[in-house]
Amino acid sequence: MKSAALTDPPNRDIVLLGGGHAHVQVLQRFGMKPAPGVRLTIVAREPHSPYSGMLPGFVAGLYEYDDVHIDLARLAAFAEARFMAAEATGLDLANRRLTFDGRPSLRYDVLSINTGGVLEASAALAGEKGASSAFATPVKPIGRFLPKWRELLAGGVRHVTIVGAGAGGVELALAIASGPRIGCALVDAEEHILLGFSTAARRRALQALRLAGVETLTGFRAAKAENGQVVAEDGRVVRTDHALLTTGVAAPIWAAQAGLATDAQGFVAVDEMLQSTSHRGVFAAGDVAAVVGHPRPKSGVYAVRQGGTLALNLRAAALGGRLRTFRPQRRAMAVIGLGDGRAVASRGRLTAVGTWVWRWKQHIDRRFMRKFNDLPEMEDASEQAADGEASLAMRCGGCGAKLGADILQRVLDRLAVEPSGAALNGIGDDAAVVSLARGQVAVSCDGFRTMIGDAYLFGRISAHHALNDLFAMGADPRFALALATVPLMADAMMEEDLFQMMAGALAVFGEHGVDLVGGHSAEGADLGIAFTVFGGVGGSGGEVLAKGGLRAGEKLILTKPLGTGTVLAGAMRGKARARDVIAAIESMDMSNADAVGVLRRHGVGGCTDVSGFGLAGHLSEMTRASNVGAVLNGPLPQLPGAGELVALGIVSSLQRNNEQALDDFVVHKARPDDVAVRILADPQTSGGLLAGVPAAEASSCVGELRRLGYGAAVVGEVTASGLAVTV
Repeated sequence: MKSAALTDPPNRDIVLLGGGHAHVQVLQRFGMKPAPGVRLTIVAREPHSPYSGMLPGFVAGLYEYDDVHIDLARLAAFAEARFMAAEATGLDLANRRLTFDGRPSLRYDVLSINTGGVLEASAALAGEKGASSAFATPVKPIGRFLPKWRELLAGGVRHVTIVGAGAGGVELALAIASGPRIGCALVDAEEHILLGFSTAARRRALQALRLAGVETLTGFRAAKAENGQVVAEDGRVVRTDHALLTTGVAAPIWAAQAGLATDAQGFVAVDEMLQSTSHRGVFAAGDVAAVVGHPRPKSGVYAVRQGGTLALNLRAAALGGRLRTFRPQRRAMAVIGLGDGRAVASRGRLTAVGTWVWRWKQHIDRRFMRKFNDLPEMEDASEQAADGEASLAMRCGGCGAKLGADILQRVLDRLAVEPSGAALNGIGDDAAVVSLARGQVAVSCDGFRTMIGDAYLFGRISAHHALNDLFAMGADPRFALALATVPLMADAMMEEDLFQMMAGALAVFGEHGVDLVGGHSAEGADLGIAFTVFGGVGGSGGEVLAKGGLRAGEKLILTKPLGTGTVLAGAMRGKARARDVIAAIESMDMSNADAVGVLRRHGVGGCTDVSGFGLAGHLSEMTRASNVGAVLNGPLPQLPGAGELVALGIVSSLQRNNEQALDDFVVHKARPDDVAVRILADPQTSGGLLAGVPAAEASSCVGELRRLGYGAAVVGEVTASGLAVTV
């Protein structure tokens, strides 16, 4: 439910870089109390943020994946924030922009950094930038470690060596050793494990390691990890199948390279308000930051405690309020699971051990996770709007709602659109005049308002969606016109959203040799884009494909799985898993251009793209146009999570209307409300192609499509008459 506070036009962009323990609290607090006039965006490499305190329990098999991860897409939806699954590669402080590889930079007014650090020994033992090598894997970032751990388990690993005997390394070693299959060694450069812990805590941990059969070597300064062994500087060797790195935290090099002030170790230097000492519009928290005058060990507990202050100060920085002071506690309680149903807790000289400590740790961990995964439904809230350049003054409609010429011109300058050689009159004139060789021209128009928070990806998906109409006809796309709408915001924010959206669309058009030759822009209620696209047909590419080309006896092939409608509806309501949303976006961001060539090589007859009417609606159109029938054989290919959402009743607003097409079908072996049937009416955005190919060609056709990366499948066959579904 959209809160009243956020109906005010946004004036400021707060960008959260990283999905660490402090930032998840910022999102949660902004969701509970929105900030008027502020737009929040989170940029994170992984869509699920792991809770480091529960990692050993996950490795030991005590927790499932979702138990130990915070779903950033759901949390962002709760906070009415934009979510971008992307990895920033740099920071342009002078222009207040995050930079990326392969996509445009992103503007911010206020930036907060909570990306964590890197492992000290990563570069030496695991390759450049701490990336996993064939033999050594850093445990942080956890999002990259977990896929490697699954790979090791699937490959039958029998022994691992953990380099680094801090709290994380000791607890991970005990978790691995608690299972029956894998042997474990633990090595550390220091003379004692668990530096900073009490003597009693170290003694308890050593006892647990010995009973678990973990070989523990101290004073072992690892120099190499390769070819089945970890080698110390003094020549000692531990033979092992794989090395896991849990060494101390070092600063990432990009902070200093960007020009941020850092401490002597390279961590972002922040004051007691968690604000950069060199750039007042930048904040930082967690392992990546160092609070000047308050040195503390790198521990997740400090990031957790910084979250509340950070949320208050980001709000104040955007709205012109007073910043609050953060004073870290002098000592933090550390609790380590011993792998046998007990845990040891240590704070200063105080030590406690027992099963009750383990139960207490589990209670604390689960309570922390519930704050972010069990989110309340929000009621409307009303707050006073902040003053700013995009006020609620009355705005004109019609042509008076066009974007300002200066904004549009700046975007065009930044996009650097290359003039088309075929355009006699292009961008800037009232209409585009293009020169074409004699032949048939296919023309289509399609568009919609945004359904994801990432404007660049939205632009890409919209371009793919528009081109699908031409691909379904077997046309060769050549030209496009755009109609863009941007919601009322501060001028800089409107410019940025238009630029991001159009940059995404232009990237797709460039990949397909399509020239953008003109268009129109206007203010609107939501960010949206529509394209009119033109393409040549009936040339060297082959005859025109049409819906009426199906022939009885053909097999029906679908090039992409179904489910974008329900997954996007789930994302809007904060009910879809982030990894499922990412899978849907990746499917929508895949072109059908190569699929057309494959279908042609295998004798395609009729073809259409599956879009807003759903598979059932579009198949009905094809069979009527072809004067044939069809049988669909389930289960049909679905995107991850789509079936679960339909079963929960979370469907697109167009679903009920689309389900009227199911009345044309005779349904066998299922109720009409079964998920396998309802998914046939799910409206697709940038969906796949549905085509008929000769039965003898179907298997090789699907095989070739899958080798190209399509989730293609034979979904039925063309019959002489009637429509049926067998599931």
